[in-house]
Amino acid sequence: MVDVENREWFNAYPKEVPHTIDYPNQTLHDLIKEAATTYPHHVALHFLGKTMTYQLFYEQVQRFAANLQQLGLQKGERVSIMLPNCPQAVIAYYGVLVAGGVVVQTNPLYVERELNHQLIDSGARFIVCLDVLYPRVIKSREGAPLEHVIVTAIKDYLPFPKNMIYPFIQKPKPKGKIGYGSHVHRFVPMAQSGSTNPTPVRIDPKEDLALLQYTGGTTGVAKGVMLTHYNLVANTIQCRKWMYKWRDGQERTLAVLPFFHVYGMTTSMNLTLMTGSELHIVPRFDPLQVLKMIDKKKITMFPGAPTMYIALINHPDLKKYDLSSIEACISGSSSLPAEVQQTFEQLTGGRLVEGYGLTEASPVTNCNLVWGERKDQSIGVPWPDTDVHIRSLETGESLPSGEIGEVVVRGPQVMKGYWNRPEETNATLQNGWLYTGDMGYKDEEGYFYIVDRKKDMIIAGGFNIYPREVEEVLYAHAKVQEAVVIGVPDEYRGETVKAFIVVKEGESVSEKELNDYCRTHLAAYKVPRKYEFRDDLPKTMVGKVLKRVLIEEETKKQGIKQSS
Repeated sequence: MVDVENREWFNAYPKEVPHTIDYPNQTLHDLIKEAATTYPHHVALHFLGKTMTYQLFYEQVQRFAANLQQLGLQKGERVSIMLPNCPQAVIAYYGVLVAGGVVVQTNPLYVERELNHQLIDSGARFIVCLDVLYPRVIKSREGAPLEHVIVTAIKDYLPFPKNMIYPFIQKPKPKGKIGYGSHVHRFVPMAQSGSTNPTPVRIDPKEDLALLQYTGGTTGVAKGVMLTHYNLVANTIQCRKWMYKWRDGQERTLAVLPFFHVYGMTTSMNLTLMTGSELHIVPRFDPLQVLKMIDKKKITMFPGAPTMYIALINHPDLKKYDLSSIEACISGSSSLPAEVQQTFEQLTGGRLVEGYGLTEASPVTNCNLVWGERKDQSIGVPWPDTDVHIRSLETGESLPSGEIGEVVVRGPQVMKGYWNRPEETNATLQNGWLYTGDMGYKDEEGYFYIVDRKKDMIIAGGFNIYPREVEEVLYAHAKVQEAVVIGVPDEYRGETVKAFIVVKEGESVSEKELNDYCRTHLAAYKVPRKYEFRDDLPKTMVGKVLKRVLIEEETKKQGIKQSS
């Protein structure tokens, strides 16, 4: 708990939201066990037609934990989980924690080089993966301490007859034979057979790690963020207190954000299962499938990313589905355009608000009020026990309202540090404050605004340009579906602004039209000098646009021009 004084943002808090919280000295899996005890016959997991009660779910968690211990897992050892959203990912996650291990969330899209780095860096001796990923795992073992591979298939947790049909329609299909034996194990027997009484492991929630969450590596080699049980418990409880109309045991959460990303892990998986509610698991985002699920299952909570909401409101079959069951959505991973927010709320009758966080903070630090005053383009106010300042890049001093500087954060959700990287830890964590690398400001009422990543700021002709501001203007254009802005080299200005545009289906727009439009909404030096129209933009599985991919493409183009 952070000793936060009476901050100006407390005036915005509804009476239902506390300024400070008394967090239990419990592990994350303790909270899940309590939910399973309180709601044993409630549905915990729903996956493509198959349901699992809390009682059955937690029994499988315990069996998986006991079998990991039988294989020799010791307290504090790391276990990589390389799975898309599926019941196995949830069972493995909590099973590792019950066994005393540390989860290493691993993106299933990782190529061999990325996976090899993570296995070596984390020191994981165990990995849980899909059958289709098994060959990649085996090829990535060189130099890594990996000993045990636990293999599952999507069909393992599908209902009949889907489980019989799936192998015939599965894409991609498993390649080669899996050599099950003393070091390669089937997931299903480990989760469904054996003892439900794993050996108890004494864990200090404030000191012992629950998770190594690797950053995306956009600023270099991916780093393992060390998050304790206390970090994750605190952020989940903060989320529950913020969502004060949340009904324990009754909500139905659409879990389309990947669990291997900390945002989906906290706001979808941990929050839902801690409160005895239903987790409706989607293995990958498909707009039509999501529309059908919201309509049929009467989804009430939908944490997501702006690109997901954009895809839904622009889907040609949107009007065929009833989305009125949705009550609340928290948007993260990138800025939420005001046009998207307003349109989605009109469609659903629910609330869609923007939040802010980062892997190093478990992840949420700020959010707009779900039920209460919000401010367009703001990331809202800090959560309970969370202190946020704007610091000058030059002096390090706190800046007054309205001035732009680096966003720094402290709170119970802030990481312990980076795994085996003391120098980078010391650079990012200073006197208890987490330096986020994001540039922003706050207003006089304590609402915060992100103007951009420190590294994404464009300096053109001596002027500082923040891509987010330009993107907001472009998103407001009636024919623009998606827009992203980067800085590209310019001989005269040093850098100049380039916009990548995805036009709405059935619409067309010219570069001149966008240029004229931007000139009526932006200062001349902020107006894009270059436009590129695309059918889609490169994105992560969370739906975050990969600016670094666009920047790399531009760098290659520049290299070709200079050499020709």
